[in-house]
Amino acid sequence: MPSELLDDAPARPVDDEAAAERATRRLSLRPPEPVGSTIDRLRVSPLTDRLIGWIVTLSITAIAFAIRFVNLATPNKLVFDETYYAKDAYSLLRFGYERQWPDDANASIVAGNVDVMKDAASFIVHPPVGKWLIAAGEAMFGMNSFGWRVGPLIFGTLLVLITIRLVRRVSRSTLIGGIAGLLLTFDGLAFVMSRTALLDIFLAFFVIAAVACLAADRDWFRNKLADHLTTTGVPDLAGRFGPALIVRPWRIAAGLCFGLALGTKWNALYILAAFALLSLAWDVGARRLAGAGRRSITALLRDGLPAFVSLIVLSAAVYVLTWVGWFATSGGYDRHWGADHPDATTTRVLGSAFASFLHYQRDIWNFHTGSFIMNAQHTYRANPIGWLVLARPLGIDAVNDIQPGTGGCAGPEKCLSVISAIGTPALWWGAVFALVAALILWVGGRDWRFGIPVVGVLSGWLPWFQYEARPLFFFYAIVIIPFSVMAVALCLGRLLGPDEPTDRRMIGGILAGAYVALVGANFAYLYPILTDQVLPHSKWLARMWLRSWI
Repeated sequence: MPSELLDDAPARPVDDEAAAERATRRLSLRPPEPVGSTIDRLRVSPLTDRLIGWIVTLSITAIAFAIRFVNLATPNKLVFDETYYAKDAYSLLRFGYERQWPDDANASIVAGNVDVMKDAASFIVHPPVGKWLIAAGEAMFGMNSFGWRVGPLIFGTLLVLITIRLVRRVSRSTLIGGIAGLLLTFDGLAFVMSRTALLDIFLAFFVIAAVACLAADRDWFRNKLADHLTTTGVPDLAGRFGPALIVRPWRIAAGLCFGLALGTKWNALYILAAFALLSLAWDVGARRLAGAGRRSITALLRDGLPAFVSLIVLSAAVYVLTWVGWFATSGGYDRHWGADHPDATTTRVLGSAFASFLHYQRDIWNFHTGSFIMNAQHTYRANPIGWLVLARPLGIDAVNDIQPGTGGCAGPEKCLSVISAIGTPALWWGAVFALVAALILWVGGRDWRFGIPVVGVLSGWLPWFQYEARPLFFFYAIVIIPFSVMAVALCLGRLLGPDEPTDRRMIGGILAGAYVALVGANFAYLYPILTDQVLPHSKWLARMWLRSWI
């Protein structure tokens, strides 16, 4: 059972929070704080290297942006599912809802003739947030390959930034946060998804932003309990529940972010549910540490109801609001279903517009679970059981059999150019071991911080197993890799040990630095197949380490 739910008396000098504090000192670059009174153990002080923290964060973020920006518009065509989302985004920009396109639309768009949409509404199967963000780039730079990819570039870069800040907060170390940022910068899947107009990079950003808000809420809540004890002049709650703290700004911010994640793709719902429960477990642990005793368990209800409103109800409201373009116009798919079915119960109770909206959501659900998608096949179908070990990466684009002397092929053998959405093996394979270690350190070592990557990976991965009958793709795992990176960075922090001039610290630093360098070198080796570069067939094959990658 996780340490947050273990029932320890608050006066004990060694409990789950004390164990976590000792782990903090092993990870931290700053001097340890006192671990004496209940107030001391509750209090989460801000890191003292705020300026250095932002310099490190922005420097690594700038590196991530720079390497993702190079040749962003190449190839100058719609690749893979860009054929849906880039065009849907432009349709949203023009009309507020998605319209159908003719079969030859892609060629017309590349040729510069972009206004070839049909009048009929298109049935779409994902909510509009990610497409609106792609549309923002198209509004600024035009309906071209740069325009529809600049939105993913920005949010893929921001994903690095928010991951650094999350890991820095949890580890209490700018160094460990920076390591996490570098590792994510050099991940092949995160790199490709930051340069391709698909929805999942936006999903990953909003999910990590929501989790970062919940981590901030944990610190905020504990500080408020400490403030309450300080103000009342008592050493602990002495069996009382303590202050209610109904309005919690960071938890509300998390609800907003989860709503935007749901408004990008529905699978954010599983992650929302998992972290809502984990956050509530943190509340129970905090109240127990503050001295609430057995009454701390009532936090499941007394803190749980406000949490339900802040996270579940708010995210649902935000989700509905993300469809504002569909509500504000009259041409969207299913928009007139309510008017055409005035006797339907939903129409009579909720009105025509919302009844139409609910019917549309049901149609989308039926598509994702219906016979059409369940019987579909795809070359790059990837069973989720192999995602963590890169069993079957995704081919985003490929031009095969480029003849010597043409298209940049020097010969003597034929060449090809590809974009492979593949994670950096040195990172992903190492992350498997780090996640196992994180699970042990969370459950067995009672270190709460390792629960975040474990819950993040499991809630972003395991739900897909119920849909194995339909085609699934490796790029869905983009929401997993920031949590995997977090697990690796935290484990490297344990390897580094205390910030003291010892042989242990020196050896740990060498090993950690060597691993980060290995990930960077592995990324550099894969770079040509991540960026559509022309390669002789033998050099491409040298990068296909597993037969299933071909």
